[in-house]
Amino acid sequence: MAVVLFASCSAPKNITYFQDVQGGSEIHVSQPYQVKVQPGDKLRIIVSTQDERLTNMFNLSTGSSSSSMTSGSGGALGYTVNSQGTIDFPVIGEVRVAGMNREQIAAEIKGLLQSRDLIKEPVVVVDYLNLGVTVLGDVSSPGHFSITNDRYTVLEAIADAGDLQITGDRTNVKIIRQEVGKQSVYEVNLNDAASLYSSPAFFLQQNDVVYVTPNNKRKRESTTNGNTPLTYGFWMSLASFLMSTAVFITK
Repeated sequence: MAVVLFASCSAPKNITYFQDVQGGSEIHVSQPYQVKVQPGDKLRIIVSTQDERLTNMFNLSTGSSSSSMTSGSGGALGYTVNSQGTIDFPVIGEVRVAGMNREQIAAEIKGLLQSRDLIKEPVVVVDYLNLGVTVLGDVSSPGHFSITNDRYTVLEAIADAGDLQITGDRTNVKIIRQEVGKQSVYEVNLNDAASLYSSPAFFLQQNDVVYVTPNNKRKRESTTNGNTPLTYGFWMSLASFLMSTAVFITK
């Protein structure tokens, strides 16, 4: 009976992250993924020059007439990548950006400006306006979170969502991703750092959905009296009943 009571009151074993990590150990990390632009993404592109007239010519304003101009988060003006993977940039015209990261897009536009003798020494900065991931399930603050850097990980997304609830299943976090016309589902185990860091889903992509599965205890609690057999009161009542029965039998 003591063994049964101890088992029912023991702490869960799967709460701690990275249980396989020891001091001084090394963990292989999957090939770093840099966010790459896709059709539907919105970009803010700023061109800086020493000539203010040229700067105004190549930067969007509320009076710009570019067909791909759009208003992003916070009202910032930007370019929406069309279904062909291009944007319509002032003076230059169509520029293919799909499949590129921010640095590559900046280098492409800078090269076009210089090769056409439009600007000698431009500084081009590219920012993402609408890229983000969605975190759902057993976390403190589910929602949609902006990708704030070029290498955004599942751990950063979970941190942005306020971390898992104590009842979140750390061994079965799902990442749902749209890939070339199909929906792929990856599973990562936060208890196992080696498998987590080597997973192709460790680095997230825009529009990924991170879903934290509730553990079995949480699932039982979602039904009427579903978790009653595992409560402390139940086991105490059962122990008292068995002890009373044993005393009665031995008399």
